[in-house]
Amino acid sequence: MLPFARITIIGLGLIGSSVARATRKAMPTARITAYDADPQVRETVRALDLADDVADTAGASVIDADLVILCVPVGAMGAVAAEFADDLPEEAIVSDVGSCKGSVLAALTEALPGATIIPAHPVAGTERSGPEAGFATLFQKRWCIVTPPEGADALSVERVAEFWRRLGADVELMAPHSPAATAAASCSPLEEPATPSHPHGQPTVTAQPPIITTGCSPSPAICRT
Repeated sequence: MLPFARITIIGLGLIGSSVARATRKAMPTARITAYDADPQVRETVRALDLADDVADTAGASVIDADLVILCVPVGAMGAVAAEFADDLPEEAIVSDVGSCKGSVLAALTEALPGATIIPAHPVAGTERSGPEAGFATLFQKRWCIVTPPEGADALSVERVAEFWRRLGADVELMAPHSPAATAAASCSPLEEPATPSHPHGQPTVTAQPPIITTGCSPSPAICRT
């Protein structure tokens, strides 16, 4: 049984487009809806056939979703969530891929009162960007840190964890404000220099220990996904 059947991905850069590709490969029957604020990116996503549907607004993209993944700059999370707040189904789970977990949880909780929010951070990436840069194996054998808030529904947490396992990630659960989660000083994604070892010619990064940050500058230009 699939952890989710209707997945919305908001933000189709390297990480978001890789989530789309990996989901297509691992869960081909799941329906993927994509949205990006940049019309050019939306056209590229359509041309690359990365999703079953490409919405023209954030609200339209989440209407029937059971999982919404925000793949946008950390500093923009709250504003983007506010765009679709009125259209989010009551039963949907909202997650993300950002590296700054405490600030993301606070921003999403404020923008989406009452919503089920289970933050996550796949520790993977390359030096490339844009929807053309993604690839389906980006998350294989990489850490994905799932940081549920206190009192989170256990089944919802497990569904998000299982989603990332299906994409090939090694999942670790942490509290958003745990000592391990505050160990890193930077709010940039933890990436090592890319190597040309990927079988399809795509650069990859070496898996790293599960260390993420909770504090983050509000500037989208400083904190990125």
